Parts: sequence; structure tokens; C-alpha cells
Amino acid sequence: MADSARPGLDRRNLTWPDRAPVRHRRRAGMNRTAPADGPGRNALDDLRYIRSTMESAGAFTSVPGWAMVGLGLSAVVTAVIAGFQPDRDRWLVAWVIEAAFAAVVAVLAVAQKSRRRGLAVTAGPNRRFASSFAPAMVTGAILTFALWSRGVPDLLPGTWLLAFGASVTAGSAASVAPVRALGVTFVTLGAVAFVLPASWGDAILAFGFGGVLAAFGAIIARRHGG
Repeated sequence: MADSARPGLDRRNLTWPDRAPVRHRRRAGMNRTAPADGPGRNALDDLRYIRSTMESAGAFTSVPGWAMVGLGLSAVVTAVIAGFQPDRDRWLVAWVIEAAFAAVVAVLAVAQKSRRRGLAVTAGPNRRFASSFAPAMVTGAILTFALWSRGVPDLLPGTWLLAFGASVTAGSAASVAPVRALGVTFVTLGAVAFVLPASWGDAILAFGFGGVLAAFGAIIARRHGG
């Protein structure tokens, strides 16, 4: 049988795809992939893809363990200083300064540990942890202003412990097991703080943001690096 597109050519002596009708030969040509630019470039692209996938899907392991230990010690010092303040306004200022100091140290420590592990500060796990951690912390700041302006500062220790615990618990979905345990512990401490006498406020803040934070920081540093 002669090919209508190629006169005089008997298709019975040909093999696929030359034996196929013209429309199939065109389709077969379209399905052929272009040659790669080179094995080196393909390998580099594969490594970049694998690294990007691991960064996006991995757990948040940039928790700064030793920095948490240091912040725990500073919280104990702040609790002592706050306890000697002559009025509640200065008491609040002492704890606000501690919170601001802790936030700056934590961000710098996370960035340093991420770089040490070869990860970008904005890598997937870091972004997921931050986006989960931030809302409850912002809520805690709003509640702090609301409670203080309405003259009920005795509720602040429990509020701070609860807000921090809720933030860590939310962020722990993208992190390691000790972080989840830390969040649950702080939520429990926050609930306990509301039933304790107001005079125990600095003591339970020192226990939570001091002792508990330092203890979990040491665990995280040993299991997942400082």
C-alpha cells in the first residue's frame, strides 16, 4: 500500500512510526523530548529541588535551645527585680523590658541556628512556626493592655503564661516533640496562675519563664543542637 503523503512508498516494508499515518507520525514527533543541556546541570537542578522540598516539608528544628536557657535565667532575674518595685506600673515596665529583650534574642538565635544548619531564615518550617506562633502572642499583648487599662493587673501572670503556651502549642505542629510538651506545660501553668493568690504572680512567672523554659531549652539543645 502506497503512502498518500509520500507517493511510491510501500508502508508494508516500514516500521513504526514511518508506517503510521501522517497524523500519528506528527504526534510521535511532538512527544519526543528535547535533549538535556547536560548531566551537570540536571544534577544541580535535582539537588536544588530536593533541598527546597526538604526545607518546605521538614520540622522546625531551629528552636534555640541554649538561648532559651539564657532567657530562662534572665526571667528569674526579672522576677526578683519586679518583686521589689514600689508600684505596679514599674512592675509592668520590668516585665515588658524582659519580653522585648527575649523577643530580640529569640529571633537572632533562630536566625543563627538556621544559618548554621544551612537553612534560610525564611525556610518553610520557620515560616510555618512563625505564622502559627504570632497570633496568640499578639492576642496576649492586646489582653495585657486591656487588663492593665481596666485596673486588673493581677490577671496578667496567668494571661502571659496562657498566651505563650497557646503560641508554642500552635507552632509545635511544625516543630519537634519537646516544643509541644513545652506549650502544654505553659498552658497548664497559666490555668494554675489564675487560682493562686495574686502575691504569687512573680513566683509563678519565674517558675514558668525561668525554670521551665530553661529546662526545656537544655533538652532541645541536647537532642536537636544548641
